[in-house]
Amino acid sequence: MIKINLLPYREKAKKDTFYRQVFIVAGLFVFFILALVWITIMLQSSISDLEAKINQAEAKKVALDKKIGDVEKFKKLKRELEQKLGVIATLEENRLTPLKTLDNLALLVPDKDIWLVKINQKGSGLTIDGIGRDNIVVANFMKSIEQFDPIKSVELKSSQKIEISGITLQQFTFSCLLKKGF
Repeated sequence: MIKINLLPYREKAKKDTFYRQVFIVAGLFVFFILALVWITIMLQSSISDLEAKINQAEAKKVALDKKIGDVEKFKKLKRELEQKLGVIATLEENRLTPLKTLDNLALLVPDKDIWLVKINQKGSGLTIDGIGRDNIVVANFMKSIEQFDPIKSVELKSSQKIEISGITLQQFTFSCLLKKGF
């Protein structure tokens, strides 16, 4: 007996193929969407990690800038202190210079012939007021002051005769210019 199949088997095969193709396309589409979602999540995670690192780096930069500012402030304070110490050292070095100068000047004064009344210093100028026995003694004293090392030049400002206790004496005023460093 012969059997004849009257059902359309080609149409069923076409339908099965169509459904398989639709299933594969839908599966690929779902896979593609899932892959895109996964990539998006990974990129968002990477971006948030990088933003966190940027925030940490900026916080560290702010802290370092503050430390740099503190270092600059300390350097400025150090320079000021070194300058003050330099001034103190200079003052300490030169504090005895006027005393030595006056002591050496006192050694130039002839005993019993010259009496110094006043010595005044302003800047690099020195004014010496005194009384001498006569003009010759005053002139010799002026010459010895001119040869004194700290003195650059000497000028006689005034000289006049005065009488003290019945004795005629010579009152004088010298103006001296000091050398630099004295």
